[in-house]
Amino acid sequence: MKQLDVQIMGQSYLLGCPEGGEARLLDAVEKVDAAMCKIRDAGKIKARDRIAVLAALNLAFELSELEANALKTSRTVTPSTTIAAKPQVAAMSAAEAAAQPQLTALLQRLDSALGVDGRLL
Repeated sequence: MKQLDVQIMGQSYLLGCPEGGEARLLDAVEKVDAAMCKIRDAGKIKARDRIAVLAALNLAFELSELEANALKTSRTVTPSTTIAAKPQVAAMSAAEAAAQPQLTALLQRLDSALGVDGRLL
């Protein structure tokens, strides 16, 4: 397992990453950092742990919207597009299913790292 040093909201984290997953992990870090910085920059919330929870909820909500849209797409398939659409829906569902455990693991690592911090911005 490879380790990557990343920055989230200006703080360094050393994360474990499976071989070949560096690009996906860095993409996830970028999304988490952007979500947390957006909440912080809004100025209403200062505690890192609260910012992290809100960012996690926002990202989980976006993921559930993608899943709902994929489900809607699979239900509205017409007979003329059934053969072409099924592999795409299956691939999308598989990709989303594969991303869920990684997102959960990343959020758990973030929670444990922020739990030790205990500082306000």
